[in-house]
Amino acid sequence: MMSVTELALAVLLLLLTSGPTNSLMLLAGAERGWGGALRLIPAELAGYFLTVLPLALAGAALLDGAETLRSLVTLAAGTWVAVLAVRLWRLPETVAAGQAVGARALFVTTSLNPKALLFGLVLLPSPDRLGANLALFAGLVVLVAMLWAGLGAMLRQGSGQPRALFLLRRLASVWLAAISLVLIARGVGA
Repeated sequence: MMSVTELALAVLLLLLTSGPTNSLMLLAGAERGWGGALRLIPAELAGYFLTVLPLALAGAALLDGAETLRSLVTLAAGTWVAVLAVRLWRLPETVAAGQAVGARALFVTTSLNPKALLFGLVLLPSPDRLGANLALFAGLVVLVAMLWAGLGAMLRQGSGQPRALFLLRRLASVWLAAISLVLIARGVGA
């Protein structure tokens, strides 16, 4: 069993890794500013807990040997991230603040985030301290979301011009497309 320090470090490092949820928080910070992006954190927490909590409670027993189900979840995540990439790419150059990243998109993206499987099946389950592990996880999710939103807000201050935000959305779209390809490849067993 991991110590609290080892668990915190493992969760923190995994949460800090760039992925679809963090990309959306970065973009939200660039579009809305830090304060506006912080309003999306409850959607991110809800998305993670929708997946993590059932997995931490019973997922290991349910998914043990269910490779087909794991593949389907991975394919669903990859497909959703591809849809997000296309939506971001198609947005016009001038978009109202906060239009590219909303709470619903962040919630769905986070609930399908492959990291949630690792948290729910591997890192957080513990018969002795599940509640404490979940509380630690929630605190770290908030911290990391604040960091990514802050980074986006710094980008906004440095170049808050509509053209720069358009280019950032395009970069995020390309990054999300790459992530979706990796997820879909994993889902089909490639």
